[in-house]
Amino acid sequence: MPQSIAPSAGLANVRLLALDVDGVLTDGRLYFQADGLETKAFHTQDGHGLKMLKRMGIDVALITGRDSPMVTRRATALGIPHVYQGCEHKLDTLSGLCDSLGISLEQVAYCGDDLPDLAAIQVAGVGICVPNAPAYVQKHADWVTRRTGGHGAVREICDTLLGAQGHWDAIMASYRYAPQSS
Repeated sequence: MPQSIAPSAGLANVRLLALDVDGVLTDGRLYFQADGLETKAFHTQDGHGLKMLKRMGIDVALITGRDSPMVTRRATALGIPHVYQGCEHKLDTLSGLCDSLGISLEQVAYCGDDLPDLAAIQVAGVGICVPNAPAYVQKHADWVTRRTGGHGAVREICDTLLGAQGHWDAIMASYRYAPQSS
């Protein structure tokens, strides 16, 4: 049975957080304007969490089944270099990325929300899904986030990873007010 609280085992070893986009970084809904232009809504706290991960040396990748210029724009804005769109076989893409980075799948936390993510969830060192994923996907995850896709689930993952790897005090210190001595 999946856990609603992050498993402690494996989180300390994570070197790459790989994410699906629709349903994880977004709420999964697709918005089309009258001219056919697609738009997506991303949560700013998720983006900041990903920036903190990168600052602490944890790589980030986006692996999505759809092609969208909005994903490219968001990844560019966040400085995410590993962006794979139009992926039918996400585990193959993830395995190839791990090979190129010189890490194992055991050093990956992967978060998805639907059947195209299932193999990656099962094989990653820490398989994660969001609570808006179908129950038949959730049962294969090591961890089901409390927050839903597009509503802070990725930030929950980032904060938990940073804490598990002992980075939380340094993160907090970098944001706290420290009065100057005179």
